[in-house]
Amino acid sequence: MVVLIDKEKCDGCATCVESCPAEAIAIGDDEKAKVDPEECVDCEACVDECPNSAISMPE
Repeated sequence: MVVLIDKEKCDGCATCVESCPAEAIAIGDDEKAKVDPEECVDCEACVDECPNSAISMPE
């Protein structure tokens, strides 16, 4: 699967960074979340925790 970040919805709150057990998410220079697909374990913790519904994992 691929994690998608909606940059318009993401406000850089870092809730996803804190919830990611694989430490695959970081806040980039643009102050938006970014995912390292090689580190992501597809657990969907970030999807569940994002207060802005900015993260999705379409199948």
